[in-house]
Amino acid sequence: MNLDIKFLGTKLKSPLLTASGTFGYGNELTDLIDITKIGAIITKTITLEERLGNPQPRIAEVASGMLNTIGLQNIGVKKFTETKLDDILKLKVPIIVSVAGACVSDYVQTVKILNSFSKIFAIELNLSCPNLKKTIISQDVELLSNIIQSVKKISKFPVIAKLSPQVQDIAALSLTAQQCGADAVTLTNTFPAMAIDINTFKPKLSTVKGGMSGPCVKPMALRCVFDAYQKINIPIIGCGGISDSNDVIEFFLAGASCVSIGTQVLTEPKVFEKTYEGLDKYLRSKKIKNISELQGKVKL
Repeated sequence: MNLDIKFLGTKLKSPLLTASGTFGYGNELTDLIDITKIGAIITKTITLEERLGNPQPRIAEVASGMLNTIGLQNIGVKKFTETKLDDILKLKVPIIVSVAGACVSDYVQTVKILNSFSKIFAIELNLSCPNLKKTIISQDVELLSNIIQSVKKISKFPVIAKLSPQVQDIAALSLTAQQCGADAVTLTNTFPAMAIDINTFKPKLSTVKGGMSGPCVKPMALRCVFDAYQKINIPIIGCGGISDSNDVIEFFLAGASCVSIGTQVLTEPKVFEKTYEGLDKYLRSKKIKNISELQGKVKL
C-alpha cells in the first residue's frame, strides 16, 4: 500500500503536513518527531518586518482544543533567511513558507526575498489570521484577490492560499482564489472563540477573543473542505482538528488532497508516526493501493 501523494507537481512521501504556527520555524521539533512520516513542513508565518505578537497571556487550553492569540510573532523575513532558512532547507522534507503582511506590497516584498532560495517548495499565503486588529483578509475579497494575483506574478514557487472559515461562502471564496491563480488552498484556519477565568472574572486571553483549534473544530473544517471540493479543481490541504488516521481519511473522502496537523502536535509529538501507521493499516484492510483513491469519494 502507498501513502505517497502527488501535490503541486511533486511526489510527497506522505499526505501529512505540519500546520503553520504549530511547528516553529521548521526544525525546532525534529528531534522529537520522525520527519520521515511528514510530507512537507509549513513554517510559522513570516512577515516583512519583525513582529512581537500580542501580549501575554495568549494561549488557553479549553475543552477539546486550544485558544490562541499569538498575533503572528516572528523574526521577520530578513532575519529568517539569514539565521533559519538554510538549516531548515537541509531537512529531507519539502519546505512551505507561510507568509503574511499588512498590505499587498508586504506580501510581494517578502516573497521577492524568498525567491532567492530555490529549494523552497511553495509559499502559503496566510490570508486568514484572526488575531490581528485589522479585518481578516479573507473577508475582503478585493484585497485577497489583489494579494494572490500580485504574488503569483513574482513568485518562483507554487502559491497556496490559506483561507478563513469566517466567511459567508467558503466554496465561493476558494473559487475566487483559484481564479486569481492560487495553485492550492488550505482550509481552514482557526475559529473565533473566547474563555473566561471564573476566579479572576477576566478573559483567559489578553485580546479577549482568539482562534479556536483542536478536535472540536474538525466537523466545521471538514464541511469547508467538502463545500470547496464541489467548486474548485485545485488541490485542497485539509486543516482543522486532525488527531488521528480516521480524521485524515474523513478529510480525503470530503475532497482533500493532503492534510496538515497542528494543535495535536503540541500534545502528542508522535501523532505523525501514529497517524501514518494507522493510514497504512486502513489501506491494507480495504485493499486500497494509494490513499489518493479516497479523494472525494464520500457517498451521498
